[in-house]
Amino acid sequence: MRYRREFIAALGGVAAGGRGAVVCNRRNRMNRRTTTMAMLGLAIVFATALPQIGFTQSNPFLGTWKLNLAKSTFSPGPAPRSRTLTYQAEGQGIRVTFEYIDAEGNVTKGNDLVFDDGKSRPVAGNPAFDAHSFKQVNDSTGWLIRTKAGKVVQTIIAVISADGKITTYTTAGVTADGRQINDVSV
Repeated sequence: MRYRREFIAALGGVAAGGRGAVVCNRRNRMNRRTTTMAMLGLAIVFATALPQIGFTQSNPFLGTWKLNLAKSTFSPGPAPRSRTLTYQAEGQGIRVTFEYIDAEGNVTKGNDLVFDDGKSRPVAGNPAFDAHSFKQVNDSTGWLIRTKAGKVVQTIIAVISADGKITTYTTAGVTADGRQINDVSV
């Protein structure tokens, strides 16, 4: 009992447990409420942030992928000089940044935001297609469907190797000028 009185007195209360003890109890309740609200706030922040962190860590498509010309085939051709794709998580989607150098040395750079929901979204700047949709069908496979005026013109199937080091893109469809394409790029 002596230690309790000294503790209350040290906090500015009355040693006999008078009004100072009541103030001390109110402070404790207020501190508990403040702490509880702060913990609830942190829980909400982590609950909304962790799915994104988990998404970025668990999605094997994220990262930078460079074309391996020796392992790729382009029909009818010609093969590009190079292609680099970078996938980064952004909000609920994936930001795809690309740099493409065609056979003549013309450089095309750009980026697009794709969503893993299978819904068609408009795309600007490519004469071969005006919309696309993406759907990741399992941990290692994704489908990209490109359309022009609502009609499917290209289908791309992306498959990541079991070790996660190689992505193979199989593209079938037609070019802007109507030529048939069947490419396998690694």
